[in-house]
Amino acid sequence: MTAFRENQGRTPQGRVRGTVVTDLPQRLDRLPWSRFHWLVVLALGITWILDGLEVTIAGSIAGVLKESGTLRFTDSEIGDLGSAYILGAVLGAVFFGYLTDKLGRKKLFYITLAVYSLATFGNAFAWDFWSFALFRFLTGAGIGGEYAAINSAIQELIPARYRGRTDLAINGSFWVGAALGALGSIVLLAPGFLPGDLGWRLAFGIGGALAIIIIFLRGFLPESPRWLMIRGRMDEAEDIVAGIERRVQAGRTGPLPAPAGRPLRLNPGQDTSMPAILRVLFVRYRSRSVLGLSLMVAQAFFYNAIFFTYALILTKFYGVPATDVGWYILPFAVGNFLGPLILGPLFDTVGRKPMIAGTYAMSGILLAITGFLFQEGMLTATTQTLAWSVIFFFASSAASSAYLTVSESFPLETRATAIAIFYALGTLLGGVAAPWFFGRLIETGDPGQVVIGYLIAAGLMIGAALVELAIGIPAEGKPLEEVADPLGAIPRHAAAE
Repeated sequence: MTAFRENQGRTPQGRVRGTVVTDLPQRLDRLPWSRFHWLVVLALGITWILDGLEVTIAGSIAGVLKESGTLRFTDSEIGDLGSAYILGAVLGAVFFGYLTDKLGRKKLFYITLAVYSLATFGNAFAWDFWSFALFRFLTGAGIGGEYAAINSAIQELIPARYRGRTDLAINGSFWVGAALGALGSIVLLAPGFLPGDLGWRLAFGIGGALAIIIIFLRGFLPESPRWLMIRGRMDEAEDIVAGIERRVQAGRTGPLPAPAGRPLRLNPGQDTSMPAILRVLFVRYRSRSVLGLSLMVAQAFFYNAIFFTYALILTKFYGVPATDVGWYILPFAVGNFLGPLILGPLFDTVGRKPMIAGTYAMSGILLAITGFLFQEGMLTATTQTLAWSVIFFFASSAASSAYLTVSESFPLETRATAIAIFYALGTLLGGVAAPWFFGRLIETGDPGQVVIGYLIAAGLMIGAALVELAIGIPAEGKPLEEVADPLGAIPRHAAAE
């Protein structure tokens, strides 16, 4: 099978002019699961593992930073550092997300990971609050850019029938890193193991070094053929798809399945300026934008409020030593990872709407119940951790499904920018203020004040579940081009004339 073209004019850069008729998307979607797809999972998922490791270490050392001979941060400053990281992620997502649609998925893989690595190294050498906050901001910028590039690549390289479970599993792999970070913090922060502030500095240094290794692993991934297709670079797209087909065929005895569906007919090179993208998102796909924003705001507040102040709750209300926080984060991380892994396939079989609404609603209801138990003094550090682990078994799948929804609901030409914009808006409205808000609630020392925050987070999740039930998109098993036509797509009735 090959892509074929009409009106085969070309630009000086070799891009096709005029109408393109191609079956490249159908050829990608008909592929059986193979070693190539496992490589995609490994190369993209390992970044989330690294992110989870780094963020968990940052959360685990909150108590140590308060006791540091160099820094001596207050509870409010710890919350502010969480907000600095999130603000960096917001701005980085928009900036690098837009570049991902302009320059390609693969180039941004390298740029965003390099920013992350250098900034993490910087945290290892921070000397005061402002230097620490700056490097946390830059670390967030790198990770924010990764969200757009990685989720775009997942959507565009993975066959449609596996898209939901793969997206959830890769995003959920963050928590494998969180578990490793928890274990690392136990060792590096153990009393007497390392002198003074060396433990937490070494933790950040290791994270920066690991990122450099991942940059080389990314070299095995191709550029997205779908991105090349909408840019008119058909020869490159054809070569990559043919190469993937050869790799998949090499592991099989029989022929590959035939592509299903009609070829796509489109005019590449559509206007992808920021004003044009905003018109697509908020005019042409207004209801989908409401849906994406609702899911993103709810999960951002829910996650950032609790995770960035996790250590403060344990140390302030339960008297857990700062050096032991990692033991409590470990089961929390396990619950977060197992949720997407176990529930992920159901998003492709049971369907998007029931699973997204169900995980959001369950997360909110369970948090409200846990908040009541916390206020009544019915929990210990152990039972509080077990409750959080159960809650986030569902909440981890819910949060990952927000990225899945946004990344598959809009046209190919706008995919990375759409992910970035909704991540940014959701995080600004729900995430940046959450650590700051909860940090100050915790600082009061009053469980009743903290529960107010829990109830707000629970209400947002339940509200998002209702929005999903009302206007959610049944995208399971459907090609991306069917869920949302590319901007340059020629309608089928016109193509038939």
